[in-house]
Amino acid sequence: METGHRQDQRTATERRRTELLEAAERVVLRDGPEASMNAIAAEAGITKPILYRHFGDKSGLYRALAKRHTDALLATLRAALDSPGDRRDRVEATLHAYLSAIESNPQVYRFLMHPAEAPTGDGEKGFDLGRHQVPLLRRMGEELGDVVAEQLDLGPDAGTVARVWGHGIVGMMYAAGDWWLGERPCPRDELVRTLADLLWGRLSTAPDRTAPQ
Repeated sequence: METGHRQDQRTATERRRTELLEAAERVVLRDGPEASMNAIAAEAGITKPILYRHFGDKSGLYRALAKRHTDALLATLRAALDSPGDRRDRVEATLHAYLSAIESNPQVYRFLMHPAEAPTGDGEKGFDLGRHQVPLLRRMGEELGDVVAEQLDLGPDAGTVARVWGHGIVGMMYAAGDWWLGERPCPRDELVRTLADLLWGRLSTAPDRTAPQ
């Protein structure tokens, strides 16, 4: 009975945490990087100390939101990489998937990747982005490198090459996508085609990895 009670408590805590993350997302969609802990607590109908009890501090809440959105984005990118079609089509589908994700949720993207310049409703600067942005991008780079290693035969140094490519592609997508989202210098199709041209060197000639027997 006691074990079942603890399990029920854990389930209720996880459900409450999910509800709070959903409230935080609504505020982020509205306010972007200026989202404050006060506004998130108000949206959730709780006090700020209760919000801190669930996430520890602003950094804890940021990490939870970043993981939620990064998990979804990585699932989308992997689906694009595994989609039917030739390799060039899959490369372009992956670039489209990333750019579509940041274009469709610009406030979420700004919250995750751009610090608030003005004080938030807490009377403080925004979330401490500098501590979290690099780990987020590195996680994406490692996971994309894993996909490259799964799909392509890159020779005796395949593991290292795949990781280099994973981080390089993520860095390119992030830098080019950030610039494009701010300035809109060309249509998304044109940006995707141009970036795919840049990537196409050895990507076009590396043989597919043979599945283990």
